[in-house]
Amino acid sequence: MPALSELGENAILQRLLSDIPVNAALITGPGDDCAVVARNDEWDTLLKTDVVVEKLHFTPETSPERIGRKALARAVSDIAAMGGIPEHALITILCHPSRPVALLEGIYRGLNSLAAQFGISLAGGETSGLPYDGLVINVALTGRVEHGNAVLRSGGAPGDLLFVSGVLGGSFPSEWHLDFEPRVELARGLLKAGIRPSAMMDLSDGLGSDLPRLAAASGCGFEIREQDLPCRPGFSPADAVSHGEDYELLIALPPSQVEILATSSFAKALHNIGCLTPHPTPEIASGWQHFCS
Repeated sequence: MPALSELGENAILQRLLSDIPVNAALITGPGDDCAVVARNDEWDTLLKTDVVVEKLHFTPETSPERIGRKALARAVSDIAAMGGIPEHALITILCHPSRPVALLEGIYRGLNSLAAQFGISLAGGETSGLPYDGLVINVALTGRVEHGNAVLRSGGAPGDLLFVSGVLGGSFPSEWHLDFEPRVELARGLLKAGIRPSAMMDLSDGLGSDLPRLAAASGCGFEIREQDLPCRPGFSPADAVSHGEDYELLIALPPSQVEILATSSFAKALHNIGCLTPHPTPEIASGWQHFCS
C-alpha cells in the first residue's frame, strides 16, 4: 500500500472521492473552492472547511491574533472565489493543555475582528486537547450566492483570457500570508458590474499548482507569459509561479467579458497573464503540494 507522500494530494483525493454519497440538493461537490447546495429560488448555499496547522501555516512565534485572523480569512477567500458572501462559521481548536489561556483568547480576538469585518457570525465549534504539543484550527464556513450563479472552476473554454488580482510570490517572507485581504469585494464587484468570469478560484497553493487545477476542471490547457506575472517587489516570476498562499483571485474571462472589463473601474485591479487553450500544457513549476515529503 503506498504512503501518502508517494501519491500526493491530487491522487489521494481521487482515491477518496471516487464513490461518495450525495443527495439531490448538492449542486457542486468536491473539486471546487466550495460545495454548492440548493437553498431556495433566490440563493444557493456555499460550504467550506479549512485548517491551519502550526509549523505549516504559521510559526510558534506568530501572534495569536494573526493566527485567528488567517484561519478564518482562508475560508473567506474560498467563498470569494465562488462569487459569494460569507455568513456563518464554526471554529474547532485543538491544542496541547500546557498552552496558556491567553493563546486562545488572542486567537478569538483575531477571529472576531475578521468576522466583524465581513458580517460573519461565529456560530459555535469545538475545542479539544492534543496529546502532543501543537496547535490546529479548523474553520467550517457557510456562505450564499445568487441561485445558479456560483462561479466554478469548470466553466472555462479555450480562448478565455487568464487574469490574477494583486501581486504574487513572497507571501511568507513578506508575511502577506498572515495579513491578506480576502477578495470578496472584488469578486462581488465584478459580478455586479456585469463582468462574469467563466471560471475562478483563489490562489492558495500557488499559481503553479492552482492554474493546472482550473484548466483541468475546464477541460483545457493553458499558456502563461511569465514576464507579465505581477510579482511582489524583490521576487521573480519563478517565485510567483511556485510560492503559495497568495490568496489572490485567478480568473478566466471570455473575450466578450474582457471588453467590458477594459472600460470598467476594475481594469487596473486585474492583470492578464495568459489564456486557456484547447491543447495539453507543458509542465509548469509546481506550487505547494500537500503530503509531499
